Amino acid sequence: MQLLQVPWSPYCLVIKKILDFSGAHQETVDIPSTDRSIIWKVSRQRYYQVPVLKDGRNTVFETGDNSQVIAKYIESKLQLGLFPREWEGIQDILWVDIENDIEGLTFKLNDAYFREFVPEPEQMNYLRFKERKFGKGCLQQWFEQRPTLQRRLADKLMPYEQMLSTRPFLLDRKPRFVDFDLWGMLSNFLYSGNYKFPASRPRLKAWYGKMSKIKSEKS
Repeated sequence: MQLLQVPWSPYCLVIKKILDFSGAHQETVDIPSTDRSIIWKVSRQRYYQVPVLKDGRNTVFETGDNSQVIAKYIESKLQLGLFPREWEGIQDILWVDIENDIEGLTFKLNDAYFREFVPEPEQMNYLRFKERKFGKGCLQQWFEQRPTLQRRLADKLMPYEQMLSTRPFLLDRKPRFVDFDLWGMLSNFLYSGNYKFPASRPRLKAWYGKMSKIKSEKS
């Protein structure tokens, strides 16, 4: 399998983590954040976002904001236990929260330091894209708002901290899709190296460390 990604994208981090967890043979292709022409080509002009998974003749990409097509494709192929029937519905509710409210804070905090990880030739177009979507000066505003954004993130993480009070993973004794999903958002938050895990969330910090190293028994 070949993963086409932007390495700091939270959604790419989720899929890369699932593939690493599986132990499956994989190749990662990092593409420029401001040039999606290869995605447009391999998707036959149907898609331009990341990540995209190529598996032989299959090209797999999302069909909606919260579709999880790629993760479910990997699950159907490798049987990792990410989407058990007993958690249907509940996982859907959780990943919408993770990929909207939590991601909406983590990407801003990471993007505040975009000059440290976006290659210099891409920075002008990166800034242009962000300002066209979020308004002029948005990246500078997020940099100035870091303390407030971090407090809001810690507040949003409280329910997940509570979930870990009685079990090793968010839902039960095995990692499910939402564990990888939340890990990806938090990995994006920590990507620049300028932040520390919220001290008020010690269970999540321990869980994050465990998730960072976890491997499937099948691997």
